[in-house]
Amino acid sequence: MHATLPAPMTLPEALLVLVAGFAAGTINTIVGSGTLITFPVLLALGYAPVTANVSNSLGLVPGSASGALGMRRELAGQRARLLRLGSASLCGGVLGAVLLLVLPASAFRAIVPALIALALVLVVAQPWLAGRLAHRPRRPHGGPLVWLGVLGAGVYGGYFGAAQGVLLVGLLGATLPDSLHRINATKNVLAGMVNGVAALIFVVVAHIAWLPAGLIAAGSIVGGQVGARTARRLSPWALRAVIIVVGLVAIVRLV
Repeated sequence: MHATLPAPMTLPEALLVLVAGFAAGTINTIVGSGTLITFPVLLALGYAPVTANVSNSLGLVPGSASGALGMRRELAGQRARLLRLGSASLCGGVLGAVLLLVLPASAFRAIVPALIALALVLVVAQPWLAGRLAHRPRRPHGGPLVWLGVLGAGVYGGYFGAAQGVLLVGLLGATLPDSLHRINATKNVLAGMVNGVAALIFVVVAHIAWLPAGLIAAGSIVGGQVGARTARRLSPWALRAVIIVVGLVAIVRLV
């Protein structure tokens, strides 16, 4: 996959990408949707949409690992659940990455605004959806439909990824009998698996912008730790407002 690179990154631009990576790592650990920050930043710096997407996916992998490590207390006792649902995330991540690579860049430009719009709707509606479904019987590790739902979220995450975490929290929160904090920790691991397997494919066959990917990785590692520590204190509505603003900017740039 060939792409035209923008001009060499200046120091202020590098700092902007680093800060965006930090913010994305923090938000991904807390709720998801960090891509709605880093992806528009890379677009604004002149990177082609597909190059920006694959570089962003690679850069956010260390942040996912950092966030999962920071919430290891909430992950205690979830090994069986992670093994079962993790298989769906890995399969979905592979499928999504392949779709990104085989579809033309023009198709990607056409699809991404719709994906971002869907992500923003889910960011707003997730608490209402979870509340509407909370009364239904739920299995400890989820049934076949939950596995398929996680698979679908993985395909979405491997293809683009914005609000993958929101999709997972909404799905798991509505179907698993567990606390939101433990479900959020599960989400961090599953989303990290999707990003990780997709990134492996991208490194082999796609064009990576290594400098911004590295800067996002460095920022997201620190952000993952901060997000894990502040997940219980940050106002979800304030966070949603930030995500909506950034997402709308991304839609405007791509339409």
